[in-house]
Amino acid sequence: MASKPAATVTVDDREVRVSSPDRVVYEATSRTPEITKLQVCEYFSSVGAELMTALGERPTAMERWPDGWREGMRLATGPQDREGDGFYQKRLPKGAPPYVETVQVRFPSGRTADELCPTEPATLVWAAQMGALTFHPWPVRRPDVDHPDELRLDLDPQPGTDFADAQRVAALARTVLEDLGIRGFCKTSGNRGIHIYVRIEPRWGFEDVRHAAIGFGRLLSQRDDGVTTAWWKEERGERIFIDFNQNNRDRTIASAWSLRARPGAPVSTPMTWEQLAAVKDPREFNLTTVPDFVAEHGNAWETMDNEAFSLEPLLDLWETLPGGELNFPPDYPKMPGEPPRVQPSKKRADHWDADGNRIED
Repeated sequence: MASKPAATVTVDDREVRVSSPDRVVYEATSRTPEITKLQVCEYFSSVGAELMTALGERPTAMERWPDGWREGMRLATGPQDREGDGFYQKRLPKGAPPYVETVQVRFPSGRTADELCPTEPATLVWAAQMGALTFHPWPVRRPDVDHPDELRLDLDPQPGTDFADAQRVAALARTVLEDLGIRGFCKTSGNRGIHIYVRIEPRWGFEDVRHAAIGFGRLLSQRDDGVTTAWWKEERGERIFIDFNQNNRDRTIASAWSLRARPGAPVSTPMTWEQLAAVKDPREFNLTTVPDFVAEHGNAWETMDNEAFSLEPLLDLWETLPGGELNFPPDYPKMPGEPPRVQPSKKRADHWDADGNRIED
């Protein structure tokens, strides 16, 4: 059957053309009907103002699934992986309309790219027309893309734990932050995890923010033995992992209000702490339900930009709690003080020097 003619989604004073509007992006599940490309674009239009709170003026990578998402599809692992069904678009593709703006960012390799920088909701609908389901913003804003203005605490359930465990740790994290004089804002990840965001003064670099996340994670692990900052999976056990490396340069997590490439079009949904504590199943928050949730309850992150906090209390934890430096992601250059990049179970002490560098034979 031939595809329907292109449709148009009106966003403020812009009209965004949507080709193949009847393309099925998400198949039906027991809780959701099938969802078309046009519905995805209309969803992003409906939460456009809320999305701009999270994405406005930020370098943003697009997670694109041009043919829609199905169980068994795979996200490409990098630019050389040509077999993935979805991929990250870090450089703005050619042919974008004039209102789609960019900002230049520098990767850990030293290379640069002009990345999408949303300045109005129509930009996000255009990205959805291009197959974007998930937006991955940097924790910085132009014109200063080297000093983050937010700390991101990624509570990642490991095998043997579930969303309820993440809720318990999130409640503890809220209390600990408040004891330090800091206000955190929470959201579901769109899967089993929880993300906590803190607006910070843009005075520190990425490595400082990463160290702050490590220090905070170590304090949480002292208060709850179901929390870990262990980088190696074999050491994490059945605990909630605080993924501190998500605060590195060019490391991002799904934005607030983004769809996720999972059954039922789940949404990474901002909530009040009280709403988060009441959630039984995060899959209830999806493309079909979130617009009504926002209409009824508003944007839980509306006041996030009202106050920016100092990172110093968390950096004090990094300086005073034992543990030292932890591993960076494998695609990063070797960093000062970093432990050996080898699984602890496979490490031979005589193969590594005191600085974590491999000794050549």
